[in-house]
Amino acid sequence: MLPLSDRAQALYDQLVAFMDAHVYPAEAVYAEQHGNSDDRWTPPPIIKELKKKAKAEGLWNLFLPESEHGAGLNNYDYAHLCEVMGRSAIAPQIFNCAAPDTGNMEVLARYGTPEQQEQWLKPLLNGEIRSCFSMTEPAVASSDATNICTEIKRDGDDYVINGRKWWSSGAMSSECKIAIVMGKSDPDAPRHQQQSQILVPLDTPGVKIERALHVFGYDHAPKGHAEITFTDVRVPASNLILGEGRGFEIAQGRLGPGRIHHCMRSIGVAERALEAMCKRVEEREAFGRKLSQFDSIRKNIARSRLEIEQARLMTLKAAHMMDTVGNKVARQEIAMIKVIAPEMAANVVDRAIQVHGALGVCQDTFLASAWANLRTLRLADGPDEVHLDSIAKLELGRYR
Repeated sequence: MLPLSDRAQALYDQLVAFMDAHVYPAEAVYAEQHGNSDDRWTPPPIIKELKKKAKAEGLWNLFLPESEHGAGLNNYDYAHLCEVMGRSAIAPQIFNCAAPDTGNMEVLARYGTPEQQEQWLKPLLNGEIRSCFSMTEPAVASSDATNICTEIKRDGDDYVINGRKWWSSGAMSSECKIAIVMGKSDPDAPRHQQQSQILVPLDTPGVKIERALHVFGYDHAPKGHAEITFTDVRVPASNLILGEGRGFEIAQGRLGPGRIHHCMRSIGVAERALEAMCKRVEEREAFGRKLSQFDSIRKNIARSRLEIEQARLMTLKAAHMMDTVGNKVARQEIAMIKVIAPEMAANVVDRAIQVHGALGVCQDTFLASAWANLRTLRLADGPDEVHLDSIAKLELGRYR
């Protein structure tokens, strides 16, 4: 494994110390404040307090490689920080490194006009607002992005949007002000040039939040996941990102770094679950001996360590390749980690749940909600089957 840059190592050490001093102790405070709030869709006060503290310490916008707006880290360096943040569900937003804002900020930083950056990127970077990405649709298999059928139609100096989206993560938040919407602007163009992406403020007439969607029973407030309808929604033509027919290209551009983020956060969750499992089996006794003395449990601990290390090395390899040879050359590795990391982490968390017994499935630990998130991640950014098919095609291509 390659060493971190001096800059990344300093940030890593600082981040670990901040997590220990502030984030982990704040988890219970967060749960209490949010549980007692009359408004589930507004972040509790502890989040704003810790965001201010993190920003003051320079632990802010740590992503955005090759950008003046970020911390100047490459994908490999940032991946290590992502793992640390992944250990707590509340951590990424504290450091302004939470999805989908990170992906949206990357899009605006890379493809946005100066006007779009001033209006939307700047407040996102400052942590003043949040955003959502509206791509998935209930009517079509959205894992194939060319299926997207929301209409983005030019009308004079405007575009008019009509369609129904769901799983717009973050849209339920009272802080969410802007959506990047992917739709079809020219159904007669070549297959991968039919789509465009456009900025739609959520207070635009015709935008309606239909409902909050639950993940295995969790509403994921205050962020949430929304089903949204767009009915004759009119926005200026200047809101289009990059140009007509560039939507698929933009979507591909944001997926590489995003998958590194998802996978390393998953590894962070798995590490914390393994720690919880080891502590539990050393503390509990059954049938006259510690749980840690049972062979089946020891083997599960060993398997968990093996799988975490394998997934970490694979993900860091993909990140290093993205930095050195580019996303196109690294596309097989990027697809591989998207399959490996969430499945591995879900398995580790499942084993931790098993040794916690009834405690593991209730709200008194992070394990149940972590498992639900990880199982869902096997669908987000494309289901396992899509990535496995891509991996197989690339593998077989070497023999044709």
